Amino acid sequence: MIDVLLSIPILSYVFFPTRGASVSTSVNLISIYMTWSSLIFTHHPLEIHLSGILVLRVIFWLIPSVVFLLFDISVPSLAGALKHGGRSSLPPRSFPKLGKLLGLAALNVFLWMAGEAALGMAYTLVFKKHIFKMSTTLPLPWTVTKHCAFILVSRELLQYYLHRRVLHGKSGLARRHLAYAHATCGGAPYSLQVFSDHPLALFFHRFLPVFLPSALIRTHMLTYFFVTIITTIEETLGMSGYTFIPGVVLSGITARTAIHYGGGGSSNYGAVGIMDWVQGTSKGRDVFENVNKDADTHGAQQSSADKLRRGSTALRDAKDTLKKKVKLSG
Repeated sequence: MIDVLLSIPILSYVFFPTRGASVSTSVNLISIYMTWSSLIFTHHPLEIHLSGILVLRVIFWLIPSVVFLLFDISVPSLAGALKHGGRSSLPPRSFPKLGKLLGLAALNVFLWMAGEAALGMAYTLVFKKHIFKMSTTLPLPWTVTKHCAFILVSRELLQYYLHRRVLHGKSGLARRHLAYAHATCGGAPYSLQVFSDHPLALFFHRFLPVFLPSALIRTHMLTYFFVTIITTIEETLGMSGYTFIPGVVLSGITARTAIHYGGGGSSNYGAVGIMDWVQGTSKGRDVFENVNKDADTHGAQQSSADKLRRGSTALRDAKDTLKKKVKLSG
């Protein structure tokens, strides 16, 4: 399995640049072509497909998510200062809860792969070819650009309407989405929650908006891998909740995602935010200001109640002591 993963050109040349030339100056296209051709001739298309998806999830989601999680629970005072929403955005420090969350996320990743495998086999059974192009001919840069643009624009449209109408509507699936995806959020989310949703809700939220347009145009497998890298990085960083995410686009996505979760899913449904701007469902940082005010008010009320309870207890103890003294003196 490992040889399949590391033989994929788009992975080999990203993570092992010493095997090729500099990307900006002299990428060895012949070597990429030979590697990809060898992979096509020696492995089943579905094996390449699923192996590539698995390694991309591990590298671009699982490893960064675990690193972020360890940082959040190891130094919560520092992590809270770097989060949208402050300490309310920190993950729970309960290992059983985190273990269940990780187990759900891992299960969803494998269910995702099983779904892609089933659709791929069904497509092959009907059309006698894989659902994505697996030819030895590499996609041209202009073709990659066009296909990526089509897939990402389609994703923004599909994700917005599915997220808003289906997952935050009045259906039973919407209630399950709130129970799974929003259950542990008092503020911004954390990256481990990218896949910790109800499986059917995850299908509509993250799988369908990317897979459907990719399959409609039957893009090249390498292009699909490239889109998966882009969307996985965006989702992992966007769900991290950190305020220091670099880049105008990524930092904006992170802030919008934090506001979506902090506001209970009442705004910011799209991936990038274009559809939210068009439809008027975009909200800003005032959501967190209201959340913090509510938290402060609740804290003040709780503090007053505690003081009143302690005062009542002290008064009752004083009365009991006085009664005992009167009885003894009598």
